[in-house]
Amino acid sequence: MNDRQDPSAAECADFFEQIVFFIDNELAEADCTAVRKHLDSCNPCLEKYDLQRTMKAVVARSCAEHAPSELRDKVMLRLQQVRVEITTTEG
Repeated sequence: MNDRQDPSAAECADFFEQIVFFIDNELAEADCTAVRKHLDSCNPCLEKYDLQRTMKAVVARSCAEHAPSELRDKVMLRLQQVRVEITTTEG
């Protein structure tokens, strides 16, 4: 017999906010324990946790890549042109 009660939507919403901090290791140990316990008993939140963790990994991997030097040079040149245009129109 299963005595466990499913968490309410409000409880899950509170834990979902904490999951982001949990992934970033920004929670106190007691809060980490509570989040782990909730994830162990709540499949929807566990799925959201897995999705958040995967998205964070993809973004981190994407941010580690460097733009080709030709593209970087074009962007830097355009930034310089915009600075000159702003300076000329202000003065």
